[in-house]
Amino acid sequence: MPLISLSDNITYKKLLIKYTNSASRFMVIDGAMIHYRDEGSGYPILLIHGSFSSLHTFNAWANELSLHYRVIRLDLQGFGLSDPREYIENPVEEFKSLLTRFLNILGVYNCHIAGSSLGGWIAWEFALAYPERIKKLVLIDAAGYLDKDNIPLPFKMAQAPFAGSMMRMALRRDLIEYFIKQVYADASKISTQLIDRYYELFMRKGNPEAFISLVNARYKDHSLHLKHLQTPTLILWGEADKWLGIKNAYRFEKDIPFAELITYPNVGHVPMEEIPEKSVHDVIRFLNKK
Repeated sequence: MPLISLSDNITYKKLLIKYTNSASRFMVIDGAMIHYRDEGSGYPILLIHGSFSSLHTFNAWANELSLHYRVIRLDLQGFGLSDPREYIENPVEEFKSLLTRFLNILGVYNCHIAGSSLGGWIAWEFALAYPERIKKLVLIDAAGYLDKDNIPLPFKMAQAPFAGSMMRMALRRDLIEYFIKQVYADASKISTQLIDRYYELFMRKGNPEAFISLVNARYKDHSLHLKHLQTPTLILWGEADKWLGIKNAYRFEKDIPFAELITYPNVGHVPMEEIPEKSVHDVIRFLNKK
């Protein structure tokens, strides 16, 4: 069952007013309210955000992509405006199941898929599991290699003893701002509105606790299966990524048979936010290739 309801949380109502628009929709899956947006027309592309984030990370991309495609994006459970879950045993598998149900309800059985960070991990695992459903794959500073060197600072904090009880006190707005400055290479592109969005949506009731569950869940390393991925794949990576270093980009390029890699100098972990025009045009060029 969801941790909160639409009717009894005034703070959530304020977030709804601030962070939804005319394209926002809600869908109930297994008793949980899922926030999503469905914009444009044409062949569908599904956009999946990373941890600490929400569907809003793709705002600039959606504006451009929706001129050419049907753009679908959602807040994963535990992020943004979607209901969190009290416990997540196997996050990647559970998010894959959520996406399957979500797409089936929308009647979308074939699409492109793009994911950032954790969303990239979910995207390539989804493409491996359902190759007949995914035409092209885009990985944006994607996760999935389970090396100790690939654990971002917020994850290390959340894995510390007593993290659950300390999370709300530790995650002040200035700490969220610090995390954002880690994922952006160019701090001049970080606005007050951007910090507010990350902070307010992450601190929404139930989300910090869901994040603790997510971080401390059991993960299986399926990266050895990447060699079986037959989906044409574009890998985008910020060369100044402090959370998932550039070496991961070259590992994906090496491990995925039909992969193309584009790296961006002086760009951090979220190219779709930091350089939206350049990165989305690279995506459109890739999707238009036959």
